[in-house]
Amino acid sequence: MSTQTTRLEELGRKLGEAIADHPKYEAYEEAKEAVEADDEAQEKIAEFERLREEFNVARQMGEATQEDLEKVKAAQEELHSLPVMEEFLLAQAEMVGELEKVNDAISEPLAVDFGGEAGGCCND
Repeated sequence: MSTQTTRLEELGRKLGEAIADHPKYEAYEEAKEAVEADDEAQEKIAEFERLREEFNVARQMGEATQEDLEKVKAAQEELHSLPVMEEFLLAQAEMVGELEKVNDAISEPLAVDFGGEAGGCCND
């Protein structure tokens, strides 16, 4: 392994540690744990996932209806209206915003969208 690779890996570890220590990441983790510990949120998540899966199966079979879609949307709105879920979604959005800034900082000197394009082969 080259010294350059080792240095990049070490910088990556430090970046990961810095992200983990960021207040917005800590808020995200706390909000995630609160959702996981909330029985009502877990019930609504399970119901939403069940309805979404049923809708996806029906859609694949060409049997999905607008009413089915409305049920999925209503379950999602009900889930997202829970205060614990609202806090989680806000914390998640704020963390994604921070990670997008990190992506921009990494991508700028590379002249490529590191997070979105680096894995592609033949992008024009």
